[in-house]
Amino acid sequence: MYKTILMPTDGSPCSFQAIEHGLSLAKALSAKVHFLYVLENPAQAIWIAPESVPYGLELLEDLKKAGEEAIAKALSLAQEKGVEATGEVKEGVPVPTIVEAAKGFDLLVMGTHGRTGLDKLLLGSVTEGVLHRVGIPVLVVRCR
Repeated sequence: MYKTILMPTDGSPCSFQAIEHGLSLAKALSAKVHFLYVLENPAQAIWIAPESVPYGLELLEDLKKAGEEAIAKALSLAQEKGVEATGEVKEGVPVPTIVEAAKGFDLLVMGTHGRTGLDKLLLGSVTEGVLHRVGIPVLVVRCR
């Protein structure tokens, strides 16, 4: 049924709850998993004054390191469960990057906090944005 599963992660406890759930499913289905961490360049999201460019580059490196750590943790969990997995850190805007990546997979597994009202409006939801744009089945794991 599902032979390839994409599991985006932002390194949060919520995304790792979804990964745990997705890995159990992958194990049961003998599916291969690919983890994706989307690194959003802060220079593209906010205006950076010329004098803050050195810090912006340092921030980008810190974010890249956090992404690599999240992927390494996800790969370690997959190995512990005996699931074949790969992973990557990719620079881009989260929703369109995940939607584009999902085209090569049978299933997408993501976590959500299930925020509503003002929290949802202010914080946004990558999961919801992906859910409305992706062309494959999505398993959404609500975080506890």
